[in-house]
Amino acid sequence: MNKEETAKLYTTIKNMPEYKLTLVDKSEQTNEEAILAKLEDDSETTYELYAVTLNGKQKSILTSLEKAEDLVDEMTEKYEDDIDLKIGIKNVITTDKKDVDTVKVAKKTINKAIETAVEKKEKEEAKKRERESHTVQGVYLQVTPVSGIITSRFGNRESIRSSGHTGLDIAAPYGTAIKAAASGTVKFAGYSGGYGYVVKMSHGNGIETYYGHCSKLYVSTGQKIEAGDTIAAVGSTGNSTGNHLHFEVRVNGSEVNPQNYLYN
Repeated sequence: MNKEETAKLYTTIKNMPEYKLTLVDKSEQTNEEAILAKLEDDSETTYELYAVTLNGKQKSILTSLEKAEDLVDEMTEKYEDDIDLKIGIKNVITTDKKDVDTVKVAKKTINKAIETAVEKKEKEEAKKRERESHTVQGVYLQVTPVSGIITSRFGNRESIRSSGHTGLDIAAPYGTAIKAAASGTVKFAGYSGGYGYVVKMSHGNGIETYYGHCSKLYVSTGQKIEAGDTIAAVGSTGNSTGNHLHFEVRVNGSEVNPQNYLYN
C-alpha cells in the first residue's frame, strides 16, 4: 500500500457501470487497466489528511499523521523559547489533494510562518518599549518638535541665563515648522518675557510642553491640538542669540529633562 492509499477514506463511483452478459470472441483482448481507468474517471475519492496549524490556523497539509506529529514535535522543540505559539494538528476530510505538501515543503512553510510571527512579536515589543520610554505619567510624547542640532542641554549653565537651562535648545533654520510633541490643549500662545513668542501646551496628568523663541504662532489659547500638528515656526524672539526652538517638558509644574523622552 503506497502513501497515497493510506490517506484514502473511501471512493464513490458517480455513475455505476451497467453489466450485461455478452459473448466475446476468444481472440479479442481485454484491457483491465483501461477498465480501471474508466472507473476512476467516473469516481470521487475522499481522503483523510492532516493539517499542521499555528494558533488554530492551517499552514500545511500532510498525508501522514505520523509525519505531521514528527513535524509538530520538531517545531515545538525548536521554537519553545522564542514565542508563545500553539502548534497543532487537525484532521482534514477532502476530495482535493492538490494542496498536500511534502515533509520538506511543510517544514519550510512552518518555519517561515513561525519566524514571521517571531519577527512581528519582536517589533511589537520594540514599539512598546519605545512608547514606554517616551511616556511621562501616562502621556506619550511621540513627535520631536523639530529636527536639528541640540545646542544647549537641560541643566546647562551659560552666560545668557542666571540658572540651569530648563529645557533643550534645538537649532533650526528660521521659519522651520514646530510640531506638537503630543496631543493636548494650548494653555497659552503669545509673547512671554525671555521665551519670546511661546506656545504652552497641557497634555493632562500634569504634563506640559513649552515651545519658545518662535517667529510665528499658528495656534491660539484653548485650541485642541493633535500630536504632530504644526503649532509655530522657529525664530529668535525673547532671550535668544540665534534661530532655535527652546523645548521644555514640565511635570506638575517642575521642569524635567526632555531627553528622557525625546531626542534620545
